Amino acid sequence: MEPFDLAGVSARLDEVMPGVRTDLEELVGIPSISAGGFDPAEVRRSAEATLRLLSGMGLDARLLEVEGGHPAVFGSVEGPNGAPTVLLYAHHDVQPTGPLELWSSAPFDPEERDGRLYGRGVADDKAGVMAHVAALRAWEGGPPVSVKVIVEGEEEIGSEHLTDFLSENRELLRADAVILADGSNWRIGWPALTTSLRGLVDCEFEVRVLDHAVHSGMYGGPIPDAVTVLARTLATLHDDAGNVAVAGLTSASADPLDLTEEELRADAGVRPSVRLIGEGGLTERLWTRPAVSVLGIDAPRIDEAANQLVPSAAAKVSLRVAPGEVAQRAMDALMKHLEANVPWGAEVRVTPGSTGEPYLVRAEGPAFDTLRRALGEAWGRAPVEVGTGGTIPFVAAFAEAFPSAALLLTGVEDPMSNAHSENESLHLGEFRKACLAEALFLGYLAERGPMDPT
Repeated sequence: MEPFDLAGVSARLDEVMPGVRTDLEELVGIPSISAGGFDPAEVRRSAEATLRLLSGMGLDARLLEVEGGHPAVFGSVEGPNGAPTVLLYAHHDVQPTGPLELWSSAPFDPEERDGRLYGRGVADDKAGVMAHVAALRAWEGGPPVSVKVIVEGEEEIGSEHLTDFLSENRELLRADAVILADGSNWRIGWPALTTSLRGLVDCEFEVRVLDHAVHSGMYGGPIPDAVTVLARTLATLHDDAGNVAVAGLTSASADPLDLTEEELRADAGVRPSVRLIGEGGLTERLWTRPAVSVLGIDAPRIDEAANQLVPSAAAKVSLRVAPGEVAQRAMDALMKHLEANVPWGAEVRVTPGSTGEPYLVRAEGPAFDTLRRALGEAWGRAPVEVGTGGTIPFVAAFAEAFPSAALLLTGVEDPMSNAHSENESLHLGEFRKACLAEALFLGYLAERGPMDPT
């Protein structure tokens, strides 16, 4: 293929970006929370809106569904004969908002402030959806490679039906390279190529000390309350330095890059008096070591508390596991630890939850070289290779199903995007660069011609 007109692609992208922005805001306006307890009709409405976006560019698009799951969206367009096939991945489901009073603007009513667009899912991951749309619009719906698009509807709940989904759609999703637009860049003005992902396991555990609540004055002293038992058990998950104390988990080293404690604290909003926990380099603690968090506790609310010994209490515990770990082995270790550390003979019940495998990318070959070139052109500087502490179950599952495909993890987020928290936002300047990089990637990959599957 003849070299394509870089300036022309960039100019066409600028022409389509206002419409991309409008469509992004409309997509963010749909509260597509996939977690249990929320209206699944909104996730379906988000899928249908995504379907219209793909169909509107001339893609052969449809909903893909498995029994009991939220719908995904698939679209495809054929490129020239012999051209590589690229699969573009993103997800259209979002996290719950959390307390609305913590938001500076309504989470499903996008608002621009100081060059950033605020709203739930605007960065994670509806901007990823729209980056794919923008790249295809820049090619006027006729990309120089064959393109498939898959937009998942269950990523934020651990891709619960992913195994069934891949099994039922294996040939449909086959590709030479996959762009997963659900990652983060190193910082504003500096793109990143993600080369490792932590995995994720979680479980719920309940402790019980009494058949029923009793008067704390009449029985307090010799009989423990369940909340105290729960708290003492949770405290055993870390040692005194803050390292994860669950035995037998995998850890690895990581490039420290130029991350400083001051930058990390500022990006995350760590309170001045709070000390960081754990030992080792910052990037190791963020990317290649296990991390345990208590996600929620079931116990009486303060405003509902009575002078009684609480009979039972429960918690949901999440464990991020390092690349090289096996998720089920980590789950077993976590559950064993909790069962072994409940004090005073309290009854305990541990229920396993979701799992997501970690993944380590071997970032070599023509597709990776092409993406590095595209990111460098779009940002004006070479990308840095980073890890991420987050989990994308689709990556490990897809790698197992298609071992010869190149998995390219990039994205639209930056350290201030606040994904999964209040006031989630997207830097609009960085978003435009991410869209340009993807459009350029399609062209540069076409120039290379057919890809060697080995």
